[in-house]
Amino acid sequence: MTEIFLIRHTQAEGNLYRMMQGHWDGDVTATGWRQIEALAERFENVHLDAVYSSDLYRTRMTATAAARHQNLEIRCDRRFREVDLGPWETGFFGNLAHEYPEEIKAFISSPSKWKIEGAETYEQVRDRAFPALVEVAAKHDGETIVVVSHGVTIRCLMSAILEMDIDEVDRLPIHGNTSVSHIFYENGKFTVDYDNDQSHLEKMGIPKWYSRTSLRHEAIDPVAHREYYTECYRQTWIAAHGSDLSFSAGAYLEHAACHYLADRESVLRFFDEDTPVGVLDMDVLRGKEDGIGWISLLYLCPDYREKGYGVQLLARAIKKYANMGRTCLRLNVAESNAAARAFYKKWGFEEIGEEKGNLGTLLLLERKLGGRKYV
Repeated sequence: MTEIFLIRHTQAEGNLYRMMQGHWDGDVTATGWRQIEALAERFENVHLDAVYSSDLYRTRMTATAAARHQNLEIRCDRRFREVDLGPWETGFFGNLAHEYPEEIKAFISSPSKWKIEGAETYEQVRDRAFPALVEVAAKHDGETIVVVSHGVTIRCLMSAILEMDIDEVDRLPIHGNTSVSHIFYENGKFTVDYDNDQSHLEKMGIPKWYSRTSLRHEAIDPVAHREYYTECYRQTWIAAHGSDLSFSAGAYLEHAACHYLADRESVLRFFDEDTPVGVLDMDVLRGKEDGIGWISLLYLCPDYREKGYGVQLLARAIKKYANMGRTCLRLNVAESNAAARAFYKKWGFEEIGEEKGNLGTLLLLERKLGGRKYV
């Protein structure tokens, strides 16, 4: 008999940004590293004979949690990779749901019906991943192993293990990040002890992933949407300075118009379904020669703040500038705007300078980009 711990990878950029990540090889988030530490503590006193992983970064880093205490080699196997999402790779959930509502519905609720050109099907994932699991289980008879894989892949594996139709999604959920399933293999059959367990995160006080609206965006001409754009900027000004005194709508609208003329995808309006909730304005020319990407405005409606939505706006700037080869993001924030400073600090920005003016001190913030492209 082989004892198997089947584990989903830790939180990665796609999970945080609400962005599709199949074969795209994104980074692990700050929360993801905390989850890895919690997983390592869970396996500290569990004897293991082998650790297998998909070859993608998020799974390999998760696998280190199981391997570290016994100094085991991580054996990478591409067959445990996530579904290849083809043209959907690095697409934002909110936009895909708006553009392809029936296909997204099938992807989540009717997996057997999900088929898009250039992508794998659930059946194809199962047909490559399940034989791999059988192979490693048979190879390690009498031993205990870990296999680290991905959400859709584990859903496909569990459908084969439990001999269930893949469309029984109520009984075949997408497992949580670093969730553990305890399985046994003997005489060609699998049995499941427990499934999708994240108790190690609760023990360490790390929140589990929970469902959140995936915002969508659309590019806008700020002049054609002047009322919306200037009101967002005015509200940002008030948050920074306490009132809208000295706010010059015309000047900021003129700058935004220049940004739009330089790049028609530089000014984005965000929606929760059909409700406008924010705006992102990027000045793609400023700092270009120095590899810097500038954010001129990032505004989110008050009802959506401190709920995990702001990073979805920031993700668009990260993706855009990374794909342009920029090495960092910069923006200015008023020293008096404590909420904005806390937000940017949480997502990796550091203060690198300041400028004193009639309205107070303006801080210069910077966030490094990791060199990964989102394509």
